[in-house]
Amino acid sequence: MAVKKVNFFSGCLHRRAEYQIVFPSAFDGIKEGEAIDASGLKVLILLHGLCEMSDDYLEKTSIVELADKYNLCVILPNGENSFYLDGAATGRKYGTYVGQEILMNAREQFKLTDKRENTFIGGSSMGGFGAIHTGLFFHETFGGFFGMSSALIMDAVASRQAAPSHGIANQEYYDLMFGPSDEYLTSDNDPRVLVRKMVANGVDMPIIHLACGTSDFMLQESRAFDAFLKEQGVAHTYVEGEGGHDFGFWSVQLEPAIKAMLCV
Repeated sequence: MAVKKVNFFSGCLHRRAEYQIVFPSAFDGIKEGEAIDASGLKVLILLHGLCEMSDDYLEKTSIVELADKYNLCVILPNGENSFYLDGAATGRKYGTYVGQEILMNAREQFKLTDKRENTFIGGSSMGGFGAIHTGLFFHETFGGFFGMSSALIMDAVASRQAAPSHGIANQEYYDLMFGPSDEYLTSDNDPRVLVRKMVANGVDMPIIHLACGTSDFMLQESRAFDAFLKEQGVAHTYVEGEGGHDFGFWSVQLEPAIKAMLCV
């Protein structure tokens, strides 16, 4: 398999950062230092969940085989526990990092496509939230996005119930990630705010695909977001399947999500 690690200085994070990039097997023979022209590939940025790393997709899913099967270049960033949102503090522009900076860096190094219709973003759990938010916020860049078991905890965050109800992190963490709770539901950090703005302005929506397991603790949130998109008249697909909030479900749903992006 052709998997490369790229280390560069990130202005968004104000430090050196690293991402991994997966190429189809046709690129296996390329030697270190040899120029890569991947302009003929479609591009997927794939975001990991809370307390995870980009390696998890390589170790726990068939993403390498899927990159080969669908002629994809897959970019795997490490987003730490950021929810892929821009924070006010220096070095915390994680949304811009995955929505612009990494893509620009990879395009420069590997001549990746700059066509919206060939550029996608997806993820699971926190990464599902990140993919939804990033795909909406940078809708001129991404032709589609997908979220699996997406951590759509907007209302819990705003009501300051996220910490006790899900037991994953304390309230100080959620305040740092999402901003003041009394302002959150009117800020661009809530994907629903972005959707309403795009609908009001007649913006061309990306392809949207959502999936959640029937045993997932995020099931009600996923169903609520599906209902919200329907109310807004936004075309999308939403599927449920057997499984929970883990790679057992995500590894099965990854290929259908990619196919939804590629319309195959």
